[in-house]
Amino acid sequence: MSEQFDLLVIGGGINGAGIARDAAGRGMRVLLVEKDDLAGHTSSASTKLVHGGLRYLEHYEFRLVRESLIERERLWGLAPHVIWPLRFVLPHDRGLRPKWMLRLGLFLYDHLGGRKRLPPTRTINLTQPPHGRILQDRLTSGFEYSDCWVEDSRLVSLNAVDAAAKGADVRTRTECTALERGESGWAATLRCADAETTVLAKAVVNAAGPWVDKVLGRAIPEERHANLRMVKGSHLIFPRLFEGDHCYIFQNRDERIVFAIPYERDFTLVGTTDLGFDGDPQVVEISPEEADYICAAANEYLAAPVSPDQAVSSYSGVRPLYEDKSASNSTVTRDYVFELDSEGGAPILSIFGGKITTYRKLAEHALERLSGVMAIPGEEWTAMEPLPGGDMVKGDFDAFLAQVRDRYPAFAPEHLLRLARAYGTRIDAVIGDAARPQEMGEHFGGDLYEDEVAYLVEHEFAHTAEDVLWRRSKLGLHLDSPAQARLADWFARRGLTEH
Repeated sequence: MSEQFDLLVIGGGINGAGIARDAAGRGMRVLLVEKDDLAGHTSSASTKLVHGGLRYLEHYEFRLVRESLIERERLWGLAPHVIWPLRFVLPHDRGLRPKWMLRLGLFLYDHLGGRKRLPPTRTINLTQPPHGRILQDRLTSGFEYSDCWVEDSRLVSLNAVDAAAKGADVRTRTECTALERGESGWAATLRCADAETTVLAKAVVNAAGPWVDKVLGRAIPEERHANLRMVKGSHLIFPRLFEGDHCYIFQNRDERIVFAIPYERDFTLVGTTDLGFDGDPQVVEISPEEADYICAAANEYLAAPVSPDQAVSSYSGVRPLYEDKSASNSTVTRDYVFELDSEGGAPILSIFGGKITTYRKLAEHALERLSGVMAIPGEEWTAMEPLPGGDMVKGDFDAFLAQVRDRYPAFAPEHLLRLARAYGTRIDAVIGDAARPQEMGEHFGGDLYEDEVAYLVEHEFAHTAEDVLWRRSKLGLHLDSPAQARLADWFARRGLTEH
């Protein structure tokens, strides 16, 4: 007999994981399926910001900016280990947006979303250290404002972990290959490795990102589905370009912006691009033209120029935006759009667009939309309950880290910082009984040990070395090839594969 669920969520990115968590927490029987790894595509290829979207004000997307700004501080409070404040420096450059426009935009940015904990905007002198050594001489003044950083792929994992803790069935490496609608539910064919199963669900949420139209085609084959505008965004990772914890936001003459952000302690992340994309979203790579664009944009501002050959790594992703017929890929809406189809039987809700910052509200709105066609139990709850590891006293990460360092004096401070950032209050479950790192099992290299990897396999749906190195962490940037090979061998010895 086929398993039965209230809700089948297709897509293990931030939107799918957030909806699965919300619905499971309300008491629904939820199945989340992802054909690859959690955050395997768009949700791990962001600029890694929880932000309002300063430039969206120019496109009059005030509702989106306001919702994003409200969520920015809320999410920081719910997950202070994987989200934290950053200060962004916006240089004023003559011939681009005038200073009064920047000041007005930042005033709105400070006040539109009810900012409470983050420090406000201030005017700064760019000729003074440290900016005078970093930026070109013509840049003499600018503004400093607040936004937040997010470990994007970890945010997805934590939502999936909490969904599972609340009763959801989370299956990665599992593709929904067919959907057949009935009066009272959907029959979904699921493929994992070479095995196929069928499950029944009262409703489907199609959160498949770049594949949302493809899933719709399986569910409603008699209609043509062309709701997406796929836009590629790429980033370059350089050896650290400047000292300090601040970030830069550079205006371009094409009216886009590029960020330069301290990244993973030893690096600087620079991006992003906006290019129309009509290829296979399974394989997305930075093009030479994008790399040149990013470097040219940064070189308009940085005193020491950069070139693509200096980059140590890059990543690209496809944003599955709603096709609103905008003339430019830069102006197409970043807001989310729902399409609900309940004609002739069971409902399917498809999601287009969205931002990491608004994923929690999107989940609430998705269930609210479904409530018009099916029973949704419980009340909204995710605004107040921390994500796994985020239940720190007053959300104070620094105080929590100090306690961790007192508890594990034999561990290097940087090692504990990485573990505390990744796992928050669940760090003890990762370290276990170890009094020093050498007691955490096989040492792969750097500060990665077997017990941490085993935790990720058992609790966070990791199946491969790549899952660990690039999505549950960013240790792929820090570990050399022999260390990465040792980790891959560990997975192979245990029979863990892509499926």
